[in-house]
Amino acid sequence: MLALLNGTPPRLVVDHPRPHRAPGEARIRVRVAGICDTDLQLARGYMGFRGVLGHELVGEVVEVDDHDRARWLGRRVVADINAGCGACADCRERDGHHCASRSVLGILGRDGALAEELVMPTRCLVAVPDGVDDAHAVFAEPLAAALHVLDELQELARAPRGAADAHRAVVLGDDKLGLLIAHALRSAAIEVLLVGHHEAKLALAAVAGARTKLERDVELATDASSLVVEATGSAAGLALALSLTRPRGTLVLKTTVAGPSSVDLSPVVVNELRVVGSRCGDLRRAIGALARRAVDPSTLIAARYPLVRAEEALAHAATKGALKVLVDVAS
Repeated sequence: MLALLNGTPPRLVVDHPRPHRAPGEARIRVRVAGICDTDLQLARGYMGFRGVLGHELVGEVVEVDDHDRARWLGRRVVADINAGCGACADCRERDGHHCASRSVLGILGRDGALAEELVMPTRCLVAVPDGVDDAHAVFAEPLAAALHVLDELQELARAPRGAADAHRAVVLGDDKLGLLIAHALRSAAIEVLLVGHHEAKLALAAVAGARTKLERDVELATDASSLVVEATGSAAGLALALSLTRPRGTLVLKTTVAGPSSVDLSPVVVNELRVVGSRCGDLRRAIGALARRAVDPSTLIAARYPLVRAEEALAHAATKGALKVLVDVAS
């Protein structure tokens, strides 16, 4: 089958073996896949992954265990990318996102979505309602990660130290992740200040009701917040984020970057900041937001390519400032 394999450089192959489906898994025919900044970092050597790239998808279940046929066969689905063991405490009591033996779709130990087919445990699947089209459903995974920031706001509001501005957030970064976070927070009526470098991109967040500022116009005295989300993936962005986080506030880190960075962390100690890594979120919450049309990601789509041009799609996604590139696998 056609598949985009990670390597130096990533390459499209026409004879990749179709994945073996184990009991408890569904075979999924991919309809649309998205290219994420994490895919670009993987292509640069992050995690040392050498399988099929891609973890953002909407697809159709074409094979499943007999007892799951009525529920899943023929259904459009999205998938939680974390395939945990299903038996450990993290899988039983939480979401399995930190299961010690998990594989991660297109990232760790499991071939991904930039291929004609993939397999995932049925417990990872979420059905896509008929009213959500493929071009929106493919945003479910990154939108779930964006909406996960709401959990940090709730934690901040519950904390004994409290925060008078626990209903507002500053988001740094106006690329696709920062924009999606701004849209996600606005869907929950959170006041958002999005800080970036590109007036045209900031305008996409303004449509959703976010306030926006060019980074050069930021004023630490008036723009600081008890919740700051860093989505630039740069040392300069992290340094600014630390400066914008109010004493005893929370700084959420949302980007994965291949390679080290050098940042002065003394503000974390001096201002008693809470620094939180934030990765995957709840896919059901994301699909619900898309079904209610609380979030419209269509303005974030930069281009669409067929799978046979997946190498070109990856190159486009890697161009500076590119928004979301989709790959139409079914075509």
